[in-house]
Amino acid sequence: MQVIESLLIGEYKIVQDTSLYRFTSDSVLLARFLKAKKGERVADFCSGSGIVGLHFFAENKGVEQVTLFEMQSALAEMSRRTVALNRLEEIFTVENCRLQEIPAKYTEAFSLILCNPPYEREGAGAAQTAADKAEARRERSLGLGELCHAAARCLKFGGRFALVHRADRLAEIVCALRECGLEPKKLQFVAGKEGAKPYAVLLSAVKGGKVGLDVLPAKING
Repeated sequence: MQVIESLLIGEYKIVQDTSLYRFTSDSVLLARFLKAKKGERVADFCSGSGIVGLHFFAENKGVEQVTLFEMQSALAEMSRRTVALNRLEEIFTVENCRLQEIPAKYTEAFSLILCNPPYEREGAGAAQTAADKAEARRERSLGLGELCHAAARCLKFGGRFALVHRADRLAEIVCALRECGLEPKKLQFVAGKEGAKPYAVLLSAVKGGKVGLDVLPAKING
């Protein structure tokens, strides 16, 4: 069942479906991890209901355009409803496609890409019974290397790529980013409570950036 929920920022609203994968607090943490620059052209990869792109736009001035990329047609259509509900058709575009098949017109088109991707390797952990939720949580259709390659292709030189992911996969993420010419520049671990082991990591990288990583104090998301 689809429901309309307040974004709790101004009068913005978002359409959610109780039967599909719904966004978590990790998406909100990602949307708040970086600030927009003037004239920012933003892409939201693995956008789901569009929460990251919408939240980033709502909290930042200077965002010129936002494109939501989602491979599941039901989620992409839900994003279109959210865009129409908020009357943002002149700023937001929704693309229903796999990241490996993003149209050539988006090559080097963005100054910032945000992504809350599937966290789990395919075959890891407990089995998922719902195919749509499995797509959102597992690397069934999108591997980490493919994700970084798509980001590198779609970013302008000097553009930023930010994602939230499992903390225990940090080494894999850094390697995948560097293999695609994306240099990690800002990192923040996320824990459920003070003193707890981090469960997630927020990481941003710059296309063609110089070596040097700013490690922030851990974020408590409890």
